[in-house]
Amino acid sequence: MNRSHPVADYLHSFFYQYLAGAKGLSPNTLISYRDTLKLYLRFGAQQLKKPVDRLTLEDLNEKMILAFLNHVEHEKGNSINTRNARLAAIRTLFRFVGEEEPSLLGSCRKIRTIPVKRIERKTIDYLHTHEMQAIFDSVNTQSLRGVRDNAILLTLYNTGARVQEIVDLSIHDLRLHPPAHVQLLGKGRKQRACPLWPQTVDALNHYLEIRPPTVHPNDRVFLNAKGLPMTRFGIGYIITQYAHKASLQCPTLSKKTIGPHTFRHSTAMHLLQAGNDINMVKLWLGHADINTTHLYVEIDMAMKRQILNTTQPPLSDQEKKKCPKWKNPQILKWLDDLTRKSVDNNERPFASI
Repeated sequence: MNRSHPVADYLHSFFYQYLAGAKGLSPNTLISYRDTLKLYLRFGAQQLKKPVDRLTLEDLNEKMILAFLNHVEHEKGNSINTRNARLAAIRTLFRFVGEEEPSLLGSCRKIRTIPVKRIERKTIDYLHTHEMQAIFDSVNTQSLRGVRDNAILLTLYNTGARVQEIVDLSIHDLRLHPPAHVQLLGKGRKQRACPLWPQTVDALNHYLEIRPPTVHPNDRVFLNAKGLPMTRFGIGYIITQYAHKASLQCPTLSKKTIGPHTFRHSTAMHLLQAGNDINMVKLWLGHADINTTHLYVEIDMAMKRQILNTTQPPLSDQEKKKCPKWKNPQILKWLDDLTRKSVDNNERPFASI
């Protein structure tokens, strides 16, 4: 006799023991997984006309998952990235189930082999140096809000941090005495240290002087007008407002969608354009895979132009006939050298001719 397996029997241990305990996922990842399963369980209950608390793992089979993913993409209008993120959360659940219930390994394997949907990779948008300068010029550093915002923007650009890393930044993560640096906690709970420019240190010190007094070292660095920790959406709003203001002086900004991650992209591009080794840029940004860092190399048209300039296109027969022999680059170089030597020796060029 086949025994059914209620979903409710597994969810608590999945979230608290497996995701938070064994895998150590961040709170934001846990929230994402929670939201996915809420949507999926609600969808399954509606399709089967059963209460959510009576759903079984057998109900949430491969066929139901594919129907849910199509619903997410086509009926709810979510992006393919969102579809793939929902699938990743569900596959993680059934990986856990397979470890807990060997009798369900066959169905779990089918679910875990559902492929992610391939997407067209879009070009990464970033800010050129003059565009970044225009945004900083738009900040009124004579106001209390402007002092805070300038510190946020400088820290983002200096470190190339993800917006959540800036939101989570605590007082004890800052080292504002030489050698100044900041400790960032990235994806996978990985820590990395980023050195700070003197300008960033000055901006942070100025902000901390006017910021409400710190009660505990774990207090968040950046606070909103109510004295509460800034959120990702709050920082995104700040950047959008300054980008709009700066676009009045720098029209190219109006053609770009600018958010916190644009600062991260810009930092990566500017580090690479300055000639830094790609492996160092990978460490700076906290990328787990160097292929992620390679995306910036692929879109850097300045680098591609330099590579192109090291080669010459083949000449057609007509172009060869049009080019006199005396215009051969080696002959022209020889003539330049000869002229330079004559001038250096205080001789009149070609005096003997």
